[in-house]
Amino acid sequence: MHIITQFPHEIVEDPDMGVPMPDGCRLSARSWMPEDSTHNRVPAILEYIPYRKRDGTVSRDEIMHKYFAGRGYAVIRLDLRGQGESEGILHDEYTQTELDDACSAIAWIASQPWCNGNVGMMGKSWGGFNCLQVAAMAPPALKAIVTVCSSVDRYADDIHYKGGCLLNDNFLWGAGQMLSYSSRPPDPALVGDKWRSMWMERLETSHLLAARWLSHPTRDDYWKHGSICEDYSTIKASVLSFGGWADNYMNTVAHLVENIQAPVKGIVGPWVHQYPHQADPAPQIGFLQEAVRWWDHWLKGINTGVMDDPAYRVWLQDSARPARLRTERSGKWVAISSLPSERLQIKTLHFSKTGGLSDSGDCFSLTINSPMDCGFGTGSYFPMSGKVPQLSGDQRDDDARSLCFDSAALTEDAHIIGTPVVRLRLRSDQPVAQLVVRLCEVHPDGASNRITYGVLNLCHRTSHEHPEPLKVGKSYDIELKLDQIAARVVANMKLRVAISSAYWPFLWPTANKATLTILEGSIELPEYHGIDQPEWEFEEAEGAELWKHRNHRPALYEKKQTVDQTTGEVTLRVVNDEGMNEDLSHGLVFGSITRETFRIHPDDPLCASTETGWTQEIRRGNWHIQTETAAKMWSDADNFYLSARLEAYEGETLVFEHGFNERVERHFN
Repeated sequence: MHIITQFPHEIVEDPDMGVPMPDGCRLSARSWMPEDSTHNRVPAILEYIPYRKRDGTVSRDEIMHKYFAGRGYAVIRLDLRGQGESEGILHDEYTQTELDDACSAIAWIASQPWCNGNVGMMGKSWGGFNCLQVAAMAPPALKAIVTVCSSVDRYADDIHYKGGCLLNDNFLWGAGQMLSYSSRPPDPALVGDKWRSMWMERLETSHLLAARWLSHPTRDDYWKHGSICEDYSTIKASVLSFGGWADNYMNTVAHLVENIQAPVKGIVGPWVHQYPHQADPAPQIGFLQEAVRWWDHWLKGINTGVMDDPAYRVWLQDSARPARLRTERSGKWVAISSLPSERLQIKTLHFSKTGGLSDSGDCFSLTINSPMDCGFGTGSYFPMSGKVPQLSGDQRDDDARSLCFDSAALTEDAHIIGTPVVRLRLRSDQPVAQLVVRLCEVHPDGASNRITYGVLNLCHRTSHEHPEPLKVGKSYDIELKLDQIAARVVANMKLRVAISSAYWPFLWPTANKATLTILEGSIELPEYHGIDQPEWEFEEAEGAELWKHRNHRPALYEKKQTVDQTTGEVTLRVVNDEGMNEDLSHGLVFGSITRETFRIHPDDPLCASTETGWTQEIRRGNWHIQTETAAKMWSDADNFYLSARLEAYEGETLVFEHGFNERVERHFN
C-alpha cells in the first residue's frame, strides 16, 4: 500500500463528538474533517458500527478516514448504542432502533454548520449491511453509499442460516462475539466518572443472541426485517458495492447490480472479509480512490466518470493449487457492461452412473451417507486473512466422503462467471436431510481445489418460509444454486461435482444420518466468452499514514485438528490471539483472545458440540478491566441447548458474573 501523508486539506479530529438522538441518548463519534470546513461546508461520510472506534477499528480508521477527510470530507465514525462511548444498550443486530438512530444521525450531520447537506454512508460487514438498510429507509440527506462484504438477505446470506441449514462455524462465534464485545466499558478518559455505571448497565442487560436466532429457523419476519431483497425499489441512494470470492458475502454484488433501480456499480476481487485496499489475497486495489470518485460524483457534483464504468467488474481467478494460506491469487479483471450479460452462455454437464460428468447422462441409483466429519477441508466460513490457515484446503479427504462426478480433462480453458446451478432427482431415507454440493477443479496429480459450493436443507426445497419434511422413499426434483464465482479452469484440469450429506463444522448436523439416493443430475455452468486479456485496471492501493501504536503482546493464530484413536471423536481447536497493543495517542492498552472448539463423531450427529470463549482486556495506568465469556451449544434429537457465562473483573476483583442456559426446540433441522 502506498502511504499518503500530504492532502489537499489540513485535518482536525475530535475523539468524542456527541451525536444526540431524539430520545436523549448520546451516541459517540470520532470525527475527522477539513480544517476550513467551519467556513467552507463539505459533504459528510458516516460509518456506523458496533466495533468501538477507540480501540476496535482504530488501525483501519487511521488509514481510511483520514484519507477521505484530507480530500474534503467530514468523516463521522459513529458507534452504535451501548458500544464504545455511546450510551444505551445494544439489543440485537439491525434493530429498528439502530436504523432509526442512523437516520437521526444523518439528519443531524446534514444540519451542522460544517456540512453542505449531502451525506454518504459506508461500511464493511455490519456497516455494509446497515448502510443498505438505512438507504432503504431513504433519509433525504443520504445521497450515496459504499457497501463492502454485505448482504441483501439476512436469512440466506449471513452467519445464521444458509440454504435453510443452521450454520455452525460462525453461529455461536457471532453470538459469543457480541456478548464479549458488549461487555467492555467506555473509556473513562472520554466519559469521565460515569464509565462504571455505563459498564454495569451493559453487563446487567447482557444476553446471548444465539437463543433468539435458533428460535427463528425459517425465513420469517425477524429475518425479512433488514433484508433489502424484500423490495429493492426502496433504495434511492447511489450504490457502490464490493465483495470478495474468498469471503462468504460473494453473492451480494451481482444481486445489487441486477436489481437496484438507483445508480449502482459492483466490484468483486479475490479477497477475504476485509476492505479491498488491505485484503488478502492480492491484488489489492485503490479502494479509497474508487470511493472518493464515487463520493465526488454524488456528494460534490463533480463528473468523475464513475457512471461510465462497467456495471460489474470481477477478478477472474486462475486455476490454483489448493492452499489454506494464500496471499496472492493470479488472474485478470473482467469488465461486464451489464447483468445479465450476452457474453454468458450456459453449458450443461450431466452425471452418469459411472461417476462421469459429460454432455449426456443417464439414470442411475447411487447413494451417499457421508460421515459427520465430512467438511474439514472447507476452512473458515468468514476468512479474515490469507496469512493464517483460514482458506479451504485440498478437498481430497472430503471428496472421499462424498459422491463424486468427474469430467474428462478439459481440452480448452473454461471461464466460469456467475451462479452454477445443480439439478438433481433424489430420495432420502430420513424426513430431514442436508444436501451439500461442491464444484472443484482437479489437478492432473489429483489435488482438488474448491471453486464454489452450495448447501440446502431438503425440507426447504420449495420454501425457506414454509418447510416441509421429506417423505421417506419419495423422489424429488431439486434445484440448488451454488455461490457465485469467477474462475478460469485451465485445459488439462478436470471438473468435479462432489455431493455429500454432511458438512462439518460449517453446518450443524441433522439429528439422524441420512442416506441420499441420487437418481439423475446435471450442473449448469455459466461460461463467459470473448476474454482475451485483462479488461480493466485499478489504481494501486493507497492509504493515510499507519496507526501509531506499541505492541505489548504479538498476535498468534493456531488451528489444530485431532482424532481420538480410542473413541473416534474428531476435534478442531482454533485460538486467535489478536495481541495486546497500546494506542500512542491516548495510552489505552487493549487486547482480545478468541478460542473455539468443534467436536463431532463420524457416526453420531448427536454428539456434535461447539464451544467459544473470549477474553477482552483494557487498561491504562492502574485502571485494568478484563471480561471473560464462554458459550457452548449441543443438541439431542428434539432440542438445541445453550449455556454461557460472563465474568467481569476490575483489577483482580470479580465484579460481575452471570450464567445463561437456554433450550430451543429443533424445527426441521
